[in-house]
Amino acid sequence: PRPEILRMAGGDDLTVHMWVLTPELWEDLLVHYGFRVQGITVLDAPERNNHASYRLFQVHRPARITARPRTAKPPVAHAAVGVGAVLLGPEGLLLGRHRLGTRELPGGTVEPGESLHEAVVRELAEETGLCADPADVRLLGMFLDQVGDVVRITFGALATHWQGEPADQPGESVGDWRWWPLDALPPDLFECSAQILTTWRPDLPIDHAPARFSPITDPHTTASASSQP
Repeated sequence: PRPEILRMAGGDDLTVHMWVLTPELWEDLLVHYGFRVQGITVLDAPERNNHASYRLFQVHRPARITARPRTAKPPVAHAAVGVGAVLLGPEGLLLGRHRLGTRELPGGTVEPGESLHEAVVRELAEETGLCADPADVRLLGMFLDQVGDVVRITFGALATHWQGEPADQPGESVGDWRWWPLDALPPDLFECSAQILTTWRPDLPIDHAPARFSPITDPHTTASASSQP
């Protein structure tokens, strides 16, 4: 600190200690708030006994690049993002029957604002009544294929722990939940479920349409899961 004399309204002087930020700290603060320092000029008082010294900072704020939509209308949806969860318990693999007839893993569409782990947990609860924690969901990878004019993006996941017993839920399109032994899987698997299962266990004898797969974790390091009461 340096001494600073304050001229009081009543005519008296008050000597206080003034703390001065270093030029380096000023520059850090300016950069933190979006400025760029171009130069620092030292301005000292010309009198020998005057210790006043100032710093003149020359700064500028860079031009900000803003993004704007091409039109005011929202784009036409051309992609679908979903999740499918593998649950392997003591009695086998959990599969349900869709109202269109296919057997499939628990899962569905990812809703705006939720993570992939949260989507798996929500779909499990909505479709099967099972309770899980996002920390117990491990993503296997992303599948990319196209059905008609829609790009389909599916994330395969492995649930390592859950609570409860699967049961049909009101208003859901998938029900009749059953545990299937891996050596006796049904022949009418939904395509996305088949793709996830053969990535998780390449030894399973399942045929399906090809899809571009991008792994997230090694699916073979977590080859099984378990339920909790």
